[in-house]
Amino acid sequence: MSTIASLDALRARREEILARQKARNGKIVINVSLATCSIAAGGKVALEAMQDEVALNGIANVEFMQSGCMTFCYAEPTVEITLPGKAPVVFGGVDEAKARELVTEYVMKGEPVEGIIPVTYERVVL
Repeated sequence: MSTIASLDALRARREEILARQKARNGKIVINVSLATCSIAAGGKVALEAMQDEVALNGIANVEFMQSGCMTFCYAEPTVEITLPGKAPVVFGGVDEAKARELVTEYVMKGEPVEGIIPVTYERVVL
């Protein structure tokens, strides 16, 4: 990643990020954690299985993302799925079979799938 050396460069980077986020509107976003612990637990296998299942089912409005640590090391591999108009849902222990189930049941049908990690993205002020 390059260094941001000026306020104008920071503003340009902000606009670039906002444009990318706006382009995601209406898309299903699948974010797979690929931190060291996730890779060791099979995160790459889960990502490849989900990509394969999306292709097999001809789902066109999916964007895959890869992230670092989601802070759920005990539940790796973890996958966050955001359906259009809904809050993100994080799933843990996603092996190849669970990855395929997430696509066929949650992504395609909106049905709950076992393995949800309770997460709130609300800021807590003490």
